[in-house]
Amino acid sequence: MSPTTEVRPQDGRPIVISGPSGVGKGTLIQKLFDEYPDTFTFAVSHTTRKPRVGEIEGKNYFFVSSSEEFFSLVTQGAFVEHATFSGNHYGTSKQTIADQTEKGLVVVLDIEMNGVKQVKANSSVDARHIFIKPPSFDALEARLRMRGTEEIEEIDKRLVQARAELEYAETQGVHDKIIVNDDLERAFNELKEFIYQPADHKSGSQ
Repeated sequence: MSPTTEVRPQDGRPIVISGPSGVGKGTLIQKLFDEYPDTFTFAVSHTTRKPRVGEIEGKNYFFVSSSEEFFSLVTQGAFVEHATFSGNHYGTSKQTIADQTEKGLVVVLDIEMNGVKQVKANSSVDARHIFIKPPSFDALEARLRMRGTEEIEEIDKRLVQARAELEYAETQGVHDKIIVNDDLERAFNELKEFIYQPADHKSGSQ
């Protein structure tokens, strides 16, 4: 599908999509990108992680040489959110979002609870927030254990985090839309409907 034939959302603000590990958030985002390849884009993150084979500066990540340099950017207010995973630092820069928005693309941020809190607290960012929720905590736990990709200790850590994220999602006004992913196609249609609603439409949290 070419850029001239894709329908663009009337509301071009960045879209923050969050949800606990194992909820199917990545699958929903990929389906969105597959259906509208010329409309949506990820914000390229900065990271202190070393480049992997085939990764390209400015496409996969902006590679930062040291923690000192990274936190200098944090001090300068360059990031809308930042986090640390496995000893490496990651951050989404304001400039990256501005550059992609200027191109007419809708930026999607796939971040966790702490990142959402940072974005919400940043007055320079006006984004739409979507939370992907499992049909139940038991269903989420079953998904994580059936994947077989993590050790039991890691799964337990993810479940503790998931409880915290689900509790936070209940906070009034945190998310513009909560989508229960009990059926992938239904959840995807609900995601598209929210994203493509008229810009002046006021959405509730459910």
